[in-house]
Parts: sequence; C-alpha cells; structure tokens
Amino acid sequence: MSSTRAVVVFESMFGNTELVAEAVGAGLAPHAPVEVVNVDDAPSALDGIGLLVAGGPTHVHGMTRRRTREEAALQARSGTRSKRTGLREWLDTLEKAPAELVTAVFDTRIAKPPWLTGSAALGARKRLRRLGCELLVPPESFFVDSSDPGAALSEGEKDRARAWGDELGARYATLTNRRS
Repeated sequence: MSSTRAVVVFESMFGNTELVAEAVGAGLAPHAPVEVVNVDDAPSALDGIGLLVAGGPTHVHGMTRRRTREEAALQARSGTRSKRTGLREWLDTLEKAPAELVTAVFDTRIAKPPWLTGSAALGARKRLRRLGCELLVPPESFFVDSSDPGAALSEGEKDRARAWGDELGARYATLTNRRS
C-alpha cells in the first residue's frame, strides 16, 4: 500500500519561500497528512512519502548555490531561514525515488518574465525527474516585490499558494483513491 503522507520541503533565505511553503501545506492539509520542513531538516530518504513538494528561491536564473546563499545572507535583515544546505544539494543527495511517489515544485522569484529571471522550480523538476519522479502538476512560481531584495511576497501570493496547495491536494487525493 502506498503512503498518503505529503511533505513540503523548502529552502528560504528571506522568509518568503517559507511563507509560501506553509500556505501550500495549509492547502494540502484537508487532503492528506502533511509536514512542512526546512531543507536543513529534510529527510535523507523518500520512503513513506506519497507526495513530495519542493520549493526554493530563484537566484541567478535557477536554484541557489553556496555563493548565492552567502550573498543573500549578507543582505538578510534578520538572518536566513535555511542555513546549512540548499534545495539543489539536498536533491542531489537523494537516491532513486519510490515508484509511487509523485512530486510538485515551486519557486519564489521577482514578477518578471521567466526568460529574464529564470526559475528554481525548473531546476528542481529536472533533478526530481532524474530520480524517477512523476510531476503531478506543472512547476509554479510565486512572486516577491522586485523593489527590494528582502521584500515581502507580492499581494495575494500567500492566498494563491494556499489555493495551489488545495488544488494539488485534490489531485493527489484523486490519484491515491484510484491506486487503492
């Protein structure tokens, strides 16, 4: 029998991606048991997880790297949320995924066309596919105010993240019911 547990793993520098992850988790909660976890505390294996949602900030057109995290730490007003590792490094440590695991990815980025900003979600999707993971929905981006590097989420994004989590949870519940 497959697991119905959902885990949302996030990397966050200024707190925006953490807010999105929590909102996604709140949207998922009516559909499956869910845990929202900072990448620093993420599981080292995916066994027992039915849905993995991974999200991180977009830095220099993709997922963070050690150097971009160090630069973000210098800009952070109250310290960064993810301190030991990044989403890229965590995904690279994982072994092949369980056969029935499905995934979803999101990122936070400034509200400009993706060809200008890049997308951390696309890099996460690529790494998860290498592990044999099936994406349940296309990658999603949530936007931050571009006027200040440490700015808050754009208006309405937290609500949109919760709605995305609810939609994701409904799709996952339908898939789980079909598999039973």
